[in-house]
Amino acid sequence: MDQNSTLEYGWRRTIITITVVACSLLELIDTTIVNVATTQLMGNLGATLSEISWVIAAYSIANVIVVPMSAWLSIKLGRKNYFGGSVILFTIASVMCGFSDNINMLIAFRFLQGIGGGALLATSQTILTEIYPPEQRGKASALYGIGVIMGPTLGPTLGGYIVDNYHWSMIFFVNIPVGIMAAFLTFAFIRDVNYVTPEMKKAKIDWLGIILLIVGVGALQLVLEKGDSEDWFQTPYILVATIVAVLGIVGFIAWEFTTDHPVVDLRVLTRGNVAIGTVFSFILGFGLFSSTFIYPVFVQRFLGFTALQTGLSLLPGALVSGFMMPVVGAMLGKGVKPKYLLPFAFGIFALFTFLMSNIITPQTGESAFIWPLILRGIGLGFLFVPLTTLSLGGLTGKDIGSASGLTAMVRQLGGSFGVAICSTYITHMTFVHRADMISKINLYDPTVTDRIQQLTAGMMSKAGDIVKATNMAYATLEYNITSQATVLTYIDTFQYLGVFFILVIPLIFFARDTAPVKKEDLDAAAH
Repeated sequence: MDQNSTLEYGWRRTIITITVVACSLLELIDTTIVNVATTQLMGNLGATLSEISWVIAAYSIANVIVVPMSAWLSIKLGRKNYFGGSVILFTIASVMCGFSDNINMLIAFRFLQGIGGGALLATSQTILTEIYPPEQRGKASALYGIGVIMGPTLGPTLGGYIVDNYHWSMIFFVNIPVGIMAAFLTFAFIRDVNYVTPEMKKAKIDWLGIILLIVGVGALQLVLEKGDSEDWFQTPYILVATIVAVLGIVGFIAWEFTTDHPVVDLRVLTRGNVAIGTVFSFILGFGLFSSTFIYPVFVQRFLGFTALQTGLSLLPGALVSGFMMPVVGAMLGKGVKPKYLLPFAFGIFALFTFLMSNIITPQTGESAFIWPLILRGIGLGFLFVPLTTLSLGGLTGKDIGSASGLTAMVRQLGGSFGVAICSTYITHMTFVHRADMISKINLYDPTVTDRIQQLTAGMMSKAGDIVKATNMAYATLEYNITSQATVLTYIDTFQYLGVFFILVIPLIFFARDTAPVKKEDLDAAAH
């Protein structure tokens, strides 16, 4: 085999594929696995809910900083060393997270875990793209997509099971055997090809770009992670972080387009369909993470689902996505153009949101969610693979890695924007609907009076006297109003998401038809 080739064949390619897919899946599971352990962490570490939220935020901030730099770091350190070193860092940080005995220690090691995990996410996609021939790029995207789509779903499921049955530290210790095996397979099978020239390795380090990236994107992720819980711009440090984010990102973009050796080559946006692919990566992240956020919050807070129950209800849809991706990859391999599959995918996703808006009530049963969530799985299966193929189609050389890192970062930022916007909207509109409903209630209306009397009579056996029973009746009425307002808000949220997905469909047709990447270009690819 030509040692300059990036392509792999037979059992070597199979082993490398399993390794990188497992790593990307592991990284994304850890994005959400902590979410279901907040109560246990608060109790064991003596931390407040606000402090625990930093455990989640630290991981996300580190991720979004490292992901766009992955292509550059792979060149500087060598792909094998960078990927293998990141696996080791991720695994060691997981061990230290599990051994943490105070909240500050846990936050620090979650940040280190996020730094290691960011490389697993972006570099996995690049490796898969390079080891498969051009006609199988759809298949490579499908394999990577299985990790991206199933990770956020499996996280709460696995976390819920572990927390219900074991100590919270086990949510970190489960990474150890997979991490050790992945590190061994990385150094044994992933090759450092000779396409990176000595000049590229010795090129001047873009320190200003690195600083601006860390400051700008890190501050933006901080605002998105903490803004809602900190009352947004009413909190001084959120306001300062917003200003820093704007200045840092604007400065980063201006600098990266003008410097000779950028840490993130933004010029790749002018090639192929990277620009339109980046926009739709943001939309994909927005849809994937916001829908994954809205549904669990609703069913756990208002329908009484456990974390494990919630995760299991999401599992069939995730499995359908995993099944659909190779099918879609095969369709792309036979010549179906990605931009003709994407409108169908967004249409399916919009249908899912409209169905959800029609079935949610304070009494909706678990079985009612099965088919809408399966429909969501089908939509995601048709969405991720064509989008990845569209974004990377026609690219050569190091542009492949640059585009992979950029789209991965934007996808994650899209998810953060989606969660932040939906969370803020739900909080605000619940108060709006509640105020609107209360304004229409007249305590002198016979219907309202009869209802209060019925509730009071029902409470007499518990309260013992008429005053307590009447107060309990009013409290029950208040709870019912709040519940109805909440349901109306979630209905609105799902409907607006559906409208959003329909409105973005026409943008897809701005994508250009790109020729598949030639074998010789992949063989000479510099990440």
